[in-house]
Amino acid sequence: MQESKWQWLEAELQSLRERNLYRTFKVLEGAQSAHVSWQGRQMLMLASNAYLDMCNDPEVKNFAAQVLLGYGAGSGGSRLTTGTCDMHVRLEENLARFKEREAAIVFNTGFAANSGIIPALCPSADDVIFSDELNHASIIDGCRQSPAQTIIYRHNDMDDLAQKIQAVSFSGHGLIVSDAVFSMDGDIVNLPELLRLAEQHNLLTMLDEAHATGVIGATGHGVEEHFGLPRRVDVLMGTMSKALGAEGGYVCGSQQLIDYLRNKTRSYIFSTSLGPATLAAALRALQIIEAEPQRVARLQANVRWFCQCLREQGLGDRVPAGAATAIIPIHIGDEAQAVQVSERLLAAGYFISAIRYPTVKRGQAILRAALMSSHTEAELAQAAQAIAEAINSDNLVH
Repeated sequence: MQESKWQWLEAELQSLRERNLYRTFKVLEGAQSAHVSWQGRQMLMLASNAYLDMCNDPEVKNFAAQVLLGYGAGSGGSRLTTGTCDMHVRLEENLARFKEREAAIVFNTGFAANSGIIPALCPSADDVIFSDELNHASIIDGCRQSPAQTIIYRHNDMDDLAQKIQAVSFSGHGLIVSDAVFSMDGDIVNLPELLRLAEQHNLLTMLDEAHATGVIGATGHGVEEHFGLPRRVDVLMGTMSKALGAEGGYVCGSQQLIDYLRNKTRSYIFSTSLGPATLAAALRALQIIEAEPQRVARLQANVRWFCQCLREQGLGDRVPAGAATAIIPIHIGDEAQAVQVSERLLAAGYFISAIRYPTVKRGQAILRAALMSSHTEAELAQAAQAIAEAINSDNLVH
C-alpha cells in the first residue's frame, strides 16, 4: 500500500524518458570559465551564462575572499532584521549608479526578484499585466502569484500588444513586463515601441535585464544604452548571476519604487539575505565592467565572429540572422536529435546544452550556445566546425 502511492512518480519519470525530456546534470570540477573540467577532461564551455568570465576572474575572487575573511560566511538574518551589512548598501548604490537610477534593491535570486516584484506592483484583481509569451519562468510565476488579470501577447509583437491593450478595460494598475534579452532565442525586446505604447496608455514598464547587463549596449550598460533611451524604463530588473559571475537579483528604479518594494515584496522581506562574499564578488565585477568596457567589446566581437563561422559551415538556416547577444540558438527541432548532437559535442570536448520542452515549444529543440568574452576566434571557429559535423552526421536518430 505504501509503494502504490508513489507509483505515479515513476510513471511520470518514465514518460519523460520516453519523450527525451528527462533531465540530469553534469558535475563540473573547479571554476566556471571558458575552459572547464568534466570527468577529468578539459572542455570548451559553450553553455554558461558567465558571459564576461567573471566567475573565475582573479580580482573578483580575491576581493570576495577578503570579504569572506572579514565578514564571515552568512548574513545572519533577513534584510529588515539583522541581515543588512554595508556590503549590501555599497552594491545597491553601485547598481543604481550603473543603471542611472535613484536607488536599487538586491534579492537572493533573479527568480525571487521577479516572483516578488510583480505581485507587489499588481496586488489587486482590478490590475492588469501584459506579458510576452516567451518571458522567463520567473516572470510567469510572478504573474501567477498576482491576483491581476494577465494577458499574454505574441512574442515581441508590438501590434498584438497594442490590440490587446486597447481591447481590455481595467480600473487598477497596468504593467507591461518583458525580458530585455530573451533567454533562449537571444533576441532583444522592441523597447522603443514598448515604451511608446506604455506612455500612450499610462502603463508601467518592467524589463528583465538578466541577459542584457554586461552584454548589450556599447559599454554593457544594457537595453536602454543599446537603444539610446536612457532612464525610460520604470522597473529595471536584473541578476548578478550572468555577466557579473556571482549570485542574486536586483531592481533599479526611483527611490519611491525601491522604498515600496522593501516594504511590500514578500520574497525580499521573508528571506535570509545574501552572504557578504557573494555581494563582494558582484560589486567587484560591476566595477570591472565600468572600468574595462573592452571586455564587453570582445564579447560582442565574438558573437559576430561565431555567427559568421556557423554560416560558413552551412548552418545559416539554423541560426538567427543578425544575432546581437551572447545567446545563439542553433535550431535542431527533434528532441532526441538535439540530445544526441549535444552528447556528440560533449564527447568531442565541447560543452553545449540541448534545450527541450517545456523550456522551448515541443518539436523546437535547440542547441543553446552561450559565448564568453574570453573565447578565442580559433576556439569558436573549431567549435562551429564541430557543431556542423555533429548535426550533419549520417546516423542521427530519426
